[in-house]
Amino acid sequence: MYDLIIIGGGPAGLAAGIYAVRSGLDTLILERSEISGQISMADIVENYPGFPSITGVELMEKYRTHAQEAGVKTKITEVISVRTEGAKKIVSTDSGDLEAKALIIATGANPKHLGVPGEKEFISKGVSYCAICDGPFFKNKTVVVVGGGNSAVTDALFLSKIAQKVYLIHRRDRLRAAKILQDRMSATPNIELILNTLVLEIAGSKEGVKKVEKIILQDLNSKEIRELYTNGIFIYVGIHPNTEFINVQKNSEGFIKTDRWMETSEKGIYAAGDCSDTLIWQLVAAVRDGAIAATAANEYIETLK
Repeated sequence: MYDLIIIGGGPAGLAAGIYAVRSGLDTLILERSEISGQISMADIVENYPGFPSITGVELMEKYRTHAQEAGVKTKITEVISVRTEGAKKIVSTDSGDLEAKALIIATGANPKHLGVPGEKEFISKGVSYCAICDGPFFKNKTVVVVGGGNSAVTDALFLSKIAQKVYLIHRRDRLRAAKILQDRMSATPNIELILNTLVLEIAGSKEGVKKVEKIILQDLNSKEIRELYTNGIFIYVGIHPNTEFINVQKNSEGFIKTDRWMETSEKGIYAAGDCSDTLIWQLVAAVRDGAIAATAANEYIETLK
């Protein structure tokens, strides 16, 4: 039996692992692939303290090296389910069951994709799912935001302070965002709203330096198809937490609810990072959550003794 099993090897999970082993806990991190953490998709990270500019892959490698040198053990396996038996937490994986005194769920979340041609090809080359992360790369340029909820409008407002022109495209005839956000957007001169419009394709340069150059749109009323030239496209059609395997209290979108110590509705099970009901999906927040969860898990394990 391990003291602590952490499910997820992204920034939150690795930060939790480092704090856990420093507390003397026998700790195992489970990850389903060698490449983990959404941050690995980031071409350049410029908002993480101490690293003015670093690639997502390089930053994740630093996390992994730190965790390994601290003594954190890792195992590549797919987690199927989690259950509690008395004081034991049983993690069922595709390679058998594992037992621990406490668990930290740090499985993250994935942005929902449009699923159109060019989207996958131009990720980090003009296609982004995070304006706070990538917005500064588009200073004085033209960008498109796709979506109609609070996140889309909030980040369109954020981008309007950086970009020269922002188009907000939504497939329906009205936005879902809060009225106060819509009012702010209407009062922002460099944001143009385009409703009843579908993004069909993301296109750009494929030779030399890959970059987005335009998107193909269809007006859902007239069925007219046209091109819109842009330097980048920010997609906000939802985010999906990786939490299906565990039965704890969640919000309506599937994010795990926690208290201030990151504990879930199940005693001895904690959640950290993007899979939790967090205020912001940011790297610094994930690392903070992991540190808190590991500290709380250590105190919980002490009570078992």
